[in-house]
Amino acid sequence: MPIILFTVNIVAPIFLLIVLGIFLKQVKLVNGIFVSQTSKFVFKVSLPALIFLKIATITITEAFDGKLILTALILVLFIAGISWLLSSMLTKVPADKGVFIQGSFRSNFAIIGLALIANLIGEEQLGKASLVLAFVMPLYNILAVLALTIPFKEVRRYDYSRTIKDIGKNPLILAAVFAAPFSIFQIQLGSVFTTTLTYLAKIALPLALISIGASLNLRNLKKASKLSFAAMFNKIVIFPILAVLTGVFLHFDSNQLVILFILFASPTAIASFIMADAMGSNSKLASDIIVLTTLFSIITLSTGIILMKYYSVI
Repeated sequence: MPIILFTVNIVAPIFLLIVLGIFLKQVKLVNGIFVSQTSKFVFKVSLPALIFLKIATITITEAFDGKLILTALILVLFIAGISWLLSSMLTKVPADKGVFIQGSFRSNFAIIGLALIANLIGEEQLGKASLVLAFVMPLYNILAVLALTIPFKEVRRYDYSRTIKDIGKNPLILAAVFAAPFSIFQIQLGSVFTTTLTYLAKIALPLALISIGASLNLRNLKKASKLSFAAMFNKIVIFPILAVLTGVFLHFDSNQLVILFILFASPTAIASFIMADAMGSNSKLASDIIVLTTLFSIITLSTGIILMKYYSVI
């Protein structure tokens, strides 16, 4: 019973904010404009402030975990490869293949993941988690573009240089890059800047979670395809187990295992829908995968945390 209560205290606040977003949309207190503007604000201002603050105020030589980062990158590549093979077995439709692949590996670690880590192992671990995010996010973008374009290789071409430019301009990656000198040389931000960034950082995750809830289209679930359920099962069940087993095999400590688990167990990122829609793939399938992984990750994340707590990992 104490383990269940511990898990509820960790997971419930995150998903209650998502439910609040769903409710606010239903009663029409928020709309699509709110979601669009909030997402832009969180992505370009508030979340970068959080990442900058967490990295700038740590000793990067202590927080930088090369073993964890390298393992995460290799696992993302491996999981994307498995997803690619599965997509060829499950569908012959080019517009579905890339969406299935992307939905199976692309994680909402920046929002739901960081919120869970803060609740589970403390905000002091957000610096290490933010560094993992800074390395994984460019790989997510590159793999997503490849997944969404290669199935169409016979019918259209894509300007891959645009993806490189987008990665270089990504606010979250830029925040990590600009924060690095402050961490390496132990440059003090000053109380005024620290307080301002703290205010911005504190609203990042709650606002983003409410926005996620408001963006979910639950009505689509009635017509969700078997492909979307397959992607969901891979994303929040099979691949997180694979990640944790890899971490155990490599003798990761408890904090490393938690970060690795949450990185791969977090639901599919909303950015996957935006990219699929912009690149002419099956945006309905992308939306279904996001909704399914978000809803069912309540169960899988809770189960994972209960097991890790039971076996004294956390």
